[in-house]
Amino acid sequence: MPNATPSWLDKVRYNADGLVAAIAQDAKTGRVLMMAWMNQQALHETQQTGRAVYWSRSRQALWRKGEQSGHTQQVHDIRLDCDGDAILLQVTQVGGIACHTGRQSCFYQQLQEKDGSPRWQAVDPVIKDPDEIYS
Repeated sequence: MPNATPSWLDKVRYNADGLVAAIAQDAKTGRVLMMAWMNQQALHETQQTGRAVYWSRSRQALWRKGEQSGHTQQVHDIRLDCDGDAILLQVTQVGGIACHTGRQSCFYQQLQEKDGSPRWQAVDPVIKDPDEIYS
């Protein structure tokens, strides 16, 4: 990123770790695909390239969505919420798989009542085995 920070990046309220929550939403269907984190560099690169770039907290590095799986996200629209502390990306999910579990969305678990007690139930199918994606 150039030395001078573009002024639009200064409007974002990053947390103490320098990150902002980013929601990826399917541009056609409106389905929420995933939530990840972005730092200033990730957000700037996303805006510059039109491809979703996140910050991997586990690797402490930029994560260009799809760099291993091929399941990239083409970004059509970037929005900032009213408090300035969350980003919404409207994307086309290349390959139809956003989740590392091989599903369309990371939000595949639904809270259901079973035998008087709530529990999480996977309700979306695996489109492709993760072992095949990340081999």
